[in-house]
Amino acid sequence: MRFFSFLFFALITSAPLFCQTVALKPIDAGLRIEIDGQLFSEYIVKNTPRPYMYPVIGAAGESVVRNFPMVKDLPEEKPWDHKHHRSLWFAHGSVNGMDFWTEDKDFGSQEHVAFGETKTEGNKASFTADTKWITHGGQCIMTDTRKITITALPEGEKFLDFDITLKASEGDVVLGDTKEGTMALRLCSSLSLKGEGAQGHAYNSADDKQKDIWGKHANWVCYYGPDPKGNAVGVVIYSHPSNLRSPTTWHARDYGLFAVNPFGLHDFEGLKKGDQDGKGNYTIKKGESLTLRYRFYFVKGKPKPNALEAKFKEYSAQ
Repeated sequence: MRFFSFLFFALITSAPLFCQTVALKPIDAGLRIEIDGQLFSEYIVKNTPRPYMYPVIGAAGESVVRNFPMVKDLPEEKPWDHKHHRSLWFAHGSVNGMDFWTEDKDFGSQEHVAFGETKTEGNKASFTADTKWITHGGQCIMTDTRKITITALPEGEKFLDFDITLKASEGDVVLGDTKEGTMALRLCSSLSLKGEGAQGHAYNSADDKQKDIWGKHANWVCYYGPDPKGNAVGVVIYSHPSNLRSPTTWHARDYGLFAVNPFGLHDFEGLKKGDQDGKGNYTIKKGESLTLRYRFYFVKGKPKPNALEAKFKEYSAQ
């Protein structure tokens, strides 16, 4: 009996110390993601130039993204800037010459077509969505299928995996050489490096720090600091090593824009205009596709480089 009592005790004490459930709920604007009944984020597809996720709740229970332009008239976020920085999104500034990044004159839009497969299993849930890329004149020039997976971790930490397959369904697609892109997050002011209320810090896998992370090649980038309630948190983006031009370049700014962009070599590396084809520009031939994989990691406390690198290696093996 003593052996069985010990075995029972060992099984209990070695069991996970958390039991979380991720749920997906259809809403009028798109899809709501909850962890243990509490909002994590919503995937918004209506009344927007492109789908985006907002809010994004960090490891300490507070949103780690800026509220503007989804919510206006917030004194703590003035002056407003970059109205196209919608929380968490994927876009690019030159697709066959059309601007799909900003929301200024004659810009393109991403039209949500349909949600596909959804899965929920304990602390993990995923969904797919199909999207059309429509020019200002109403022409579809590209489609994509994106799969978003949310994994709840202990201590309120989370993974958000964003896998996207860009499809040259209508003809050749040229992803132009511009810094304006691509897989992006706009951080809240307290996690930014400069501006009113900024208390953030940043570093990357290549040991660049603060604003020097911009334009550099790295496997991952981390911002950390206080969330809006003063809790110590971190936000990390990993770029999977299978991605184009890995280790990739980053359009990660000191004012809070946090973006992965493998296409901006003209700006990041000073390529001459004639050198862009085959170096900065990237062409997807008609009928072919390009898949990009990213992981967002929402960390509790101050992230440690060795721990982040270990998680990158785990992600790389997937």
